[in-house]
Amino acid sequence: MDTPGGGAPPVIRIESVSKNFGAVPAVAGVSLDITRGDFFCLVGASGSGKTTLLRLIAGFERPERGRILIDGEDMTNRPPYARPVNMMFQSYALFPHLSVADNVGFGLVEERRPRAEIRDRVAAALELFDMAGLSARKPHQLSGGQRQRVALARALVKKPKILLLDEPLAALDKKLREKAQLELVALRERVGITFVMVTHDQEEAMSMASHIALMRDGALCQVGTPRQLYDEPQSRFAADFFGVANLFDEAEGRTVMVRPEQIAVSRERPQRANVLAAALTNTVFLGNAYVCHFALDGGKVVQARLSPADMAALGALATGERVHLSWEPAAARVLTS
Repeated sequence: MDTPGGGAPPVIRIESVSKNFGAVPAVAGVSLDITRGDFFCLVGASGSGKTTLLRLIAGFERPERGRILIDGEDMTNRPPYARPVNMMFQSYALFPHLSVADNVGFGLVEERRPRAEIRDRVAAALELFDMAGLSARKPHQLSGGQRQRVALARALVKKPKILLLDEPLAALDKKLREKAQLELVALRERVGITFVMVTHDQEEAMSMASHIALMRDGALCQVGTPRQLYDEPQSRFAADFFGVANLFDEAEGRTVMVRPEQIAVSRERPQRANVLAAALTNTVFLGNAYVCHFALDGGKVVQARLSPADMAALGALATGERVHLSWEPAAARVLTS
């Protein structure tokens, strides 16, 4: 059992859970603990099982094997409405004929809460998201970011222990997406509940999550903090999934990984143990860094990420120019799978 929180009691415990769709294993024997108050991301390529695992937690799917516990209670056979969770879908699923306030309060109305309670809780939720002045608008009168806030307010107004998010930022453009990432992280800190989010975007997971589970073919590849998955990948797949990994094959099935920012470039051969001769093939300017691609003598391409100061110290590098690539021993990580 993998417990990211260092032994703290988990709010979600997944015990050897499996789910098949026909003959295809969507989730294959997953065991996982998620700590209370965590911002936990499930990541992986399409078909890795991340969305199915989220739907299993929500109760929209039932496992063939295993158990799902929330706060120590077995939820495996409970329907979604009987679980202390709420789910925000990628499409937001707002009712087009209802106002913002009525969308937010819909779940409370379904629970037959008193009108005064509904009014107060909806007002508080809209205030939390700076949407009080838009309470009478319909969804089609809102921007993409505003619709997202309404969907979040509707999910949180019922005060769930856990908020499940299925690709919540996928429909937003790049600038709005980056702003929404910061807002979601700040929101979790304010409301103090557990967030579990599915995303296929590695950068999004790295910038938002306190812990990440990387999935592949229905199984967990690695669980840890963003820093752990980037600096200490346990497999070539994990190394290549998060950021860019320069992989150098060695004997006996071992692979040495070096990140691009750890590669030094020099015209003179440095006094280091790890030095390779290479020729510059391409340079891309990113504003705060230069990404340079170099071809080794055997044809393999190595990527180095250099700061503007590094490039200035080198002077102009011409395409095809021969240089030396090197790295400190501590920058390399040996992978065996």
